[in-house]
Amino acid sequence: MATCSRPLFLSASASPSRASLRRLHTVAVVSMWEPRPPLRTACCCLAQMKHCCGRSTEPSVSRLTQSIKRILSRYSSLMIILRCNLSRFYNTVTSMRQDGASKNFMSAGFGRVVLGMMLVMSISAATYTAPSSSALTEENLLFLEAWRAVDRAYYDKSFNGQSWFRYRENALRTEPMNTREETYAAIKKMLSTLDDPFTRFLEPEKLKSLRSGTQGALTGVGLSIGYPMALNGSPTGVAVISANPGGPAEKAGILPGDIILAIDNRSTEDMDIYDAAEFLQGPEGSSVDLSIRSGVNTRHVVLKRQTVTLNPVRSRMCEIPGAKDSSKIGYIKLTTFNQNASVSVKEAIKTLRDNNVKSFVLDLRNNSGGLFPEGIEIAKIWMDKGVIVYICDSKGVRDIYEADGAGTIAASEPLVVLNKGTASASEILVGALKDNKRAVVYGEPTYGKGKIQSVFALSDGSGLAVTVARYETPAHTDIDKVGVTPDRPLPATFPSDEDGFCSCLRDSTSPCNLNAAQLFARS
Repeated sequence: MATCSRPLFLSASASPSRASLRRLHTVAVVSMWEPRPPLRTACCCLAQMKHCCGRSTEPSVSRLTQSIKRILSRYSSLMIILRCNLSRFYNTVTSMRQDGASKNFMSAGFGRVVLGMMLVMSISAATYTAPSSSALTEENLLFLEAWRAVDRAYYDKSFNGQSWFRYRENALRTEPMNTREETYAAIKKMLSTLDDPFTRFLEPEKLKSLRSGTQGALTGVGLSIGYPMALNGSPTGVAVISANPGGPAEKAGILPGDIILAIDNRSTEDMDIYDAAEFLQGPEGSSVDLSIRSGVNTRHVVLKRQTVTLNPVRSRMCEIPGAKDSSKIGYIKLTTFNQNASVSVKEAIKTLRDNNVKSFVLDLRNNSGGLFPEGIEIAKIWMDKGVIVYICDSKGVRDIYEADGAGTIAASEPLVVLNKGTASASEILVGALKDNKRAVVYGEPTYGKGKIQSVFALSDGSGLAVTVARYETPAHTDIDKVGVTPDRPLPATFPSDEDGFCSCLRDSTSPCNLNAAQLFARS
């Protein structure tokens, strides 16, 4: 350590300026880091505020400045802390000097002791880092991989009001990660601190199942489920959003709004919906026992699992006798937003146009959503301009999806949307068509899932579903837990299949009848 033989601090009577003292503090710090002879000379000379060793202070000060710059570039975080500690030290010394003549001087030896203590405290605070990559185990690295995915993609950068970096450091020190199961448990525990049920960990088999569902086939009972509070205020259980047409659940009479109370005698009271979905799936031909509450009635249903083909679109033409402009109505039933959805909708529109259809009904009832990009593409089919959705994070709007005419094939024909039990991508589509006055919406409020998730695969085959954004409709309505409100209600007895739909339009005496002439009117 470089030292000077003269006091580092001048007497109180000398009344040095604050700038001089600040300069002395810097010299004292640098002298401990750069103990080369020329620098020691510069330290001594500058501290004593005069020439020494037969040299001018100017070259030494120049070299000292260069040394300070070099240290600051290498140890920026350390120097910030040193500056804070030395500032506190300066205030302490100043108060001591003002106590009386007996404390006017301070020896260099005592100053070095105190500065050394400051350095020890500062270095211990500034030089801690996470364990080096060579010290991390394979399990630690997998945990960090999951942590980084959330750090980069999660929409709420406050991370539910916690320091995300501090959580990482604490977890690496305290959470057991000796086996793959323990690492998975640590990742799940980390995600639970976000208090976001849609941000979740996916074991390898769950990730594979999720991907197969968006690609068009799934082995299960044909149910889309969600949290019940958004549907009917029920605080417990798992709610049925929709039953896939032709699937085991629909054949058993399970309806949207029903509550699943138990799956194979496992209570769903505190069950995560993704765990519930896993329990509903299984090998083809196997059975699952459900306890279902419909209204005030509870019943047990045994369903046999089968491969459910998720054909996203069904369509037909309804010809209405006596109607003029709307004598031929094209009915399109969209059941899910998988990777085939937008192409299938376009094909249905073209087929119906070949039959001289002049108006369309898009039935989204019991569509629980799916792939966000497919929702955007289907909106563009019906819109040639206008905002489709605003993508937002905790700071506000960060992206806008708009229709630009590309991919538009049905922007002018009258359009009605039927809505009940819809969620996620369905809500984006309904909100875009309603707010842009492109369609008249009939039915009930949507489910109210106003957040968007992306799936991130991890290196071991597992993955994360991470909430990357929330969204607002073109009218800047945040629909989370609220949903999109329709323009008009549907009759309670309105059928859910295409044949029943056409029958209701044809039979003016039916309780489910909608006047075809007024169907597309906005008022």
